[in-house]
Amino acid sequence: MAAKGRIVWVSGPAVRADGMSDAKMYETVTVGNSKLVGEVIRLTGEVAFIQVYESTSGLKPGEPVVGTGNPLSVLLGPGIIGQLYDGIQRPLKELSKASGSYIGRGITTTPVDMTKKYHFVPKVGNGDEVSAGSIIGTVQETDLIEHSIMIPPDHKGGKITNIVSEGDYDLETEVATTEKSGQSIPIKMYHKWPVRKPRPFLKRYDPTVPLLTGQRVIDTFFPIAKGGTGSIPGAFGTGKTVTLHQIAKWADSQVVVYIGCGERGNEMTEVLVEFPHLKDPRTGKPLMDRTVLVANTSNMPVAAREASIYTGVTIAEYYRDMGKDVVLVADSTSRWAESLREMSGRLEEMPAEEGYPSYLASRLAEFYERAGRVRASGSPDRDGSVTLVGAVSPSGGDFTEPVTTHTMRFIKTFWALDAKLAYSRHYPSINWMNSYSGYLADIAKWWGENISDDWLSLRSDAYGVLQREDTLKEIVRLLGPEALPDEEKLILEVARMVKIGLLQQNSFDDVDTYCSPEKQYKLLKLLVDFYKRGQQALKDGTALADIRAMSIVGSMLKARMDIKDDEMAKLDQLDIDMQEQFKSITGVKVRN
Repeated sequence: MAAKGRIVWVSGPAVRADGMSDAKMYETVTVGNSKLVGEVIRLTGEVAFIQVYESTSGLKPGEPVVGTGNPLSVLLGPGIIGQLYDGIQRPLKELSKASGSYIGRGITTTPVDMTKKYHFVPKVGNGDEVSAGSIIGTVQETDLIEHSIMIPPDHKGGKITNIVSEGDYDLETEVATTEKSGQSIPIKMYHKWPVRKPRPFLKRYDPTVPLLTGQRVIDTFFPIAKGGTGSIPGAFGTGKTVTLHQIAKWADSQVVVYIGCGERGNEMTEVLVEFPHLKDPRTGKPLMDRTVLVANTSNMPVAAREASIYTGVTIAEYYRDMGKDVVLVADSTSRWAESLREMSGRLEEMPAEEGYPSYLASRLAEFYERAGRVRASGSPDRDGSVTLVGAVSPSGGDFTEPVTTHTMRFIKTFWALDAKLAYSRHYPSINWMNSYSGYLADIAKWWGENISDDWLSLRSDAYGVLQREDTLKEIVRLLGPEALPDEEKLILEVARMVKIGLLQQNSFDDVDTYCSPEKQYKLLKLLVDFYKRGQQALKDGTALADIRAMSIVGSMLKARMDIKDDEMAKLDQLDIDMQEQFKSITGVKVRN
């Protein structure tokens, strides 16, 4: 029986309604005469507290509140890829057709085109046994995505009857029925799933396969695994959005879910304008053919920010269950946390640190624990992953504020953006001393098997140089560089080369925007070999000035932009040239 009540109190996006004894937690309701979409977030006796996902201006006490009997859910089926949704899966293009430039209130529309026909290819036959999650057929959703039609996760399974033959059908067509214990259940190309409930799977794997992003500072120094969790905190202007764009564009995943959560409208506009024109680097097809955008800008209803995160991750889990690798990028979880803070304040809950609700940590944990590389339910056997990367926007770049500190508890890769690096034009401005990755040991085996077995030791040598340089900088500040012996001056020189030739990357350069694992390894090896040969040359009596004056240094620093991924022989030649130049200067005595 649907709950029916009336509004007794309105405060911004929060509404209180009485007469709601039949309501359930997280049930969606229609609010007011305009039938605004809302969700029950607290029940006290017959009084329900509701967060409304649309503007509540004009709502009055006494207007009706009617329950739908269902939790907030998303529609999952062909047609999601390439869409631009708001926080509750309403397609913004359809909303603009209905209400013009400004989103009207109470507009209902379907998340996908229910009348569009797709070419259905059955993968099972009549009489076959299926279970929850089993694939019964496929349709070509876009040029890049073959969409699997699956038995819904909450289905009891059974024997397939009346499966349709190969052909073109719309989403409302019953493509099959299942029969179990005399009960017949129709199957369509779509189903609905509650956004706050993680989709089930059979088994979670250890994070041993790296998510390759083509960004050297990430892949080589602070890698993330497929099915892993990462965070990019940084102050305004440090390059969070561009870094997230690079990950979304270049990561070796089949599907990208990009959530613009509470960001400024101009930033989200940049995404909306740029993404449809981007080409998928591997196929040359439009990047939107494998991307879903969820936009909830700072001037849109604040409560919908909270829902947008769950909407996005549920869509990501759906494609994971097809056996695809999915990257979900959330920009930014700080704005999401601010929406929690605003709703908590309006509900008059006891605030915790900096006014955030006491359940901030548990909500962040609920979000990040939905990442993982898993064996999907049903047949045939298939593995998929959801990798979660969340941007954090701490005020003034203060990493001790609650959202950043709680996020660090639940993620394993931390890419700390540094304002000083950004202002000195060092991009990506990921600070190598404050960042870390918990996946390094897990994915070292993959690098050893697929690239080179000395990758981890080379990475350790290069990172050791950067750590040592950080220590020496204090001495240089106090006494000047001349106070250091030549061995330590060499460390400063090599650290400079590592920063320019490896850590920096120009996302707007056609060659440097993406760096293959093979090229990353060869650049790393080149720099570490230079350091080791330089150390030996100093021991043999060579002057540091002669090492610095080597012409190969400039070529090594420009190699990242001059040498393409398919020109690895040129990097090998650089190595040979470096050896020859060291031979030519070895034996030159230290000058007085």
